[in-house]
Amino acid sequence: MTLLAPVTGDRLVHRINPVAKIAASAAIGVALLVTIDWVSGAVALALELLLVPFAGVPLRALAVRMLPLLVAAPLTAVTIALYGAPSGEVYGTFLLATVSEGSLQLAAAAALRVLAIGLPAVLLVATVDPTDLADGLIQTWRLPARFVLGALAAFRLVGLLVDDWRALVLARRARGVGDAGGALGRLRFLGSVAFALLVLALRRGGSLATAMEARGFGGDGPRSSARVARFGAAEWALVAIGVAIAGCALAASLAAGTFHFILGPRG
Repeated sequence: MTLLAPVTGDRLVHRINPVAKIAASAAIGVALLVTIDWVSGAVALALELLLVPFAGVPLRALAVRMLPLLVAAPLTAVTIALYGAPSGEVYGTFLLATVSEGSLQLAAAAALRVLAIGLPAVLLVATVDPTDLADGLIQTWRLPARFVLGALAAFRLVGLLVDDWRALVLARRARGVGDAGGALGRLRFLGSVAFALLVLALRRGGSLATAMEARGFGGDGPRSSARVARFGAAEWALVAIGVAIAGCALAASLAAGTFHFILGPRG
């Protein structure tokens, strides 16, 4: 759990408004979703890798966060390569697909997009503190404070679910209600623990909502903030970097002649 906690520090990237990080990551993601080709994905990923040393995320923490993407990218490529195979021959009970050059390019483009879209999101979100994000959403994007603060409170309670699950499992086993009985017994045991955890979460959520209402968090009027969420030169520079990466990726795709609008007709 320590490696998945927000990465803190005194570097500039740690002090940047989280909404700027979201905007920069979104700019890259939108650009890579416009076209489906391997050139734009490769260029964006290469530029992002150049910025990894400046992201303020230790390599070990980054590797843990990137593990799902590193697994999803090759699986996506294999699936699309086989799905895009134009024909196949059956030998016995096996289907041997004839993978074309076009399906391989499409598979490579999909895999590169998974990494190119996921890497900046992982890098930037890893340094986001939930409280700073809530302040940024309320003060910068002017989102309703009532819903943002409610989401922040709920997010803060997510970590308690792991402790609650462990406590419920230990309590049941102490009372002799274990997971014996094979696979069916384990499923029954997990189902009972999950139901108890749901009830506990609902009760805690109701108590938290009542406490927040009592402290004035449910009001619709203007609210003051303990910390000011600034959006200055550093934030604009980060957004510009994201837009620049997106622009370079699309420009390289157009220059190479591989640009293919994702909603356009297939050749």
